[in-house]
Amino acid sequence: MELQDRLDEVRARISTAERQSGRSPGSVQLVAVSKTFDADAIRPAIVAGQRVFGENRVQESQGKWPELKAETPELELHLIGPLQSNKTAEAVALFNVIETVDREKIARAIAEEMERQGRSLRLYVQVNIGHEPQKAGIAPADTVEFVRLCREELGLSIEGLMCIPPAEENPGPYFALLAKLSARCGLDKLSMGMSGDFETAIAFGATSVRVGSAIFGAR
Repeated sequence: MELQDRLDEVRARISTAERQSGRSPGSVQLVAVSKTFDADAIRPAIVAGQRVFGENRVQESQGKWPELKAETPELELHLIGPLQSNKTAEAVALFNVIETVDREKIARAIAEEMERQGRSLRLYVQVNIGHEPQKAGIAPADTVEFVRLCREELGLSIEGLMCIPPAEENPGPYFALLAKLSARCGLDKLSMGMSGDFETAIAFGATSVRVGSAIFGAR
């Protein structure tokens, strides 16, 4: 199956999930996760009309996205992997959205760098929804207070929450918890769901889903 066919299939599945969940058509944004794929592998998705992409690493992204953005200026790039503080300047310069604000130190670094560069990025707080020690993110119990700190003390525009549920577990309860936390924070954006569970995420209120292998194939 060609990339165009895989992309069309994912889009069709999103549309079906929207309809079955009583959601408005087009209410769920597809973030095509292009990590590990080079510019030549990504271009067919751009040709097929995809405009929103997700990457895990700042350094890898710097090797391909300046060129791709120059070719297609309306592209929107999301950082969906952990951000190290020493890469903050590069991330703020290249990305449009950072979905992995996961601690006060990085929130302060982003705020300072956006002011320095005169850029305003859209931001999500990453929640460690399953309390997994190997994963980054704010503990669920600390999420409301952390969002308040980011908004009121640091002046950051937090638009939503992001999570990655524990593998091999039913993701539904974790998606439901993130939706509940989002409501308590007064946020209306939820980045949740990947290739294996994005339809479940849509049923629980995802406004964006991060899909990689179902579009680009195995890495």
